[in-house]
Amino acid sequence: MKNINICPSILSANFACLMDDVVRLEKAGVDILHVDVMDGHFVPNISFGVPVLNSLSDACNMFMDVHLMITNPIKYVKSFVDAGADSITFHVECDDDVDACIKYIHDLNCRCGIAIKPATDIDFILPYTSIVDMILVMTVEPGFGGQAFMPDMLQKVRKIRNFNSDIDIQVDGGINCETARYAVDAGANFLVAGSAIFRAKNFEKAVKSLKEANIS
Repeated sequence: MKNINICPSILSANFACLMDDVVRLEKAGVDILHVDVMDGHFVPNISFGVPVLNSLSDACNMFMDVHLMITNPIKYVKSFVDAGADSITFHVECDDDVDACIKYIHDLNCRCGIAIKPATDIDFILPYTSIVDMILVMTVEPGFGGQAFMPDMLQKVRKIRNFNSDIDIQVDGGINCETARYAVDAGANFLVAGSAIFRAKNFEKAVKSLKEANIS
């Protein structure tokens, strides 16, 4: 079994004191920060962009896991890498050439992932499992935090894990202590958690609870 990585999504953070929340996460032992970037076109919401990532990467030493929910990711990849992205995940449903985008991200010496929406057939993404570092399975409709976990998406996780036993699999949406166990049992090893962490009074306890939820 691969190590389980907890990736707090700053989409659920308090934007008025974002850096305070990030400091609390670091003290809680978190070393990966999930940054959801939305363009208001690919998904019906707008979040934040390069300036926020640049500020965060300058102010902390966390691994920056950037999820681009945008129509034309290839136009913005270099800007996000320059701003401190350690990993960039884009959607297989985007308008850009998927192979070209993967190559571009890797050419910039950045880790590359591909995400898939709930309604998209998993067969569209399986051919890329040999050339990317991670597959992100959305377990909610992308665009807004705080949604309910979609258990049917676990069959996608199982199919990817059976297809490629070595690739990292990330799940994003509705992750809590209960759903975390389901996701890990299906084969996921990167868990994006928003509300389960940021709504907790004690980040350290919340992160510990998520990790312990995955211990058989």
